[in-house]
Formats: sequence, C-alpha cells, structure tokens
Amino acid sequence: MADNVDQKQTTNTVEEPLDLIRLSLDEQVYVKMRNDRELRGRLHAYDQHLNMILGDVEETVTTIETDEETYEKIYKSKQNSPMLFVQGDGVVLVAPLLRGG
Repeated sequence: MADNVDQKQTTNTVEEPLDLIRLSLDEQVYVKMRNDRELRGRLHAYDQHLNMILGDVEETVTTIETDEETYEKIYKSKQNSPMLFVQGDGVVLVAPLLRGG
C-alpha cells in the first residue's frame, strides 16, 4: 500500500521542466510556434526535443501587412486538423489551456 502512495506522489511531482508537460498529457494545450503560428489541441505524446503529437488541433497563423499609408492590417487564418505532428525546434511555448476557456 505504501508503494501506491509513493507512485501517486511521484506522478504529480515536478522535478524538471518536462514534468510540467507530462502533467498535460491527454489535456488541451496551447503551443506558440515560430513564425506567428499558434496551436490548440489535445497533447497525445511528446519527447525530450518537444516533438509532439496533438489531436483535434486548431492552428492559427497571424500575418501582419502594412499598406503604403502605414496602416497595419492583421490577418488570422485558422485551420483544423484531426492529428498533427509538431516538430520541437519550432516550439516557443507550451501551456495548459484554462479549464472552461
């Protein structure tokens, strides 16, 4: 019985940065990528390089164009994917999505 208690404590402890991502497995996460890409989806798997497999993904790409009169125009395009492989070298930030939001 003591082993079960020890296992529960070790699965919820954070000893290194990747432990925070481990706690988000099977949860909705927000991933900020290079080149103004943002992903929201369910984290299915990851590795030490931050390569990730996300499911039910909504990808948002933000493009800012400036016209001749210096008025900025911001375009956001969205795309949905049932499953996506994310290459870790493009990842800037990984955060759990707020529940209910």
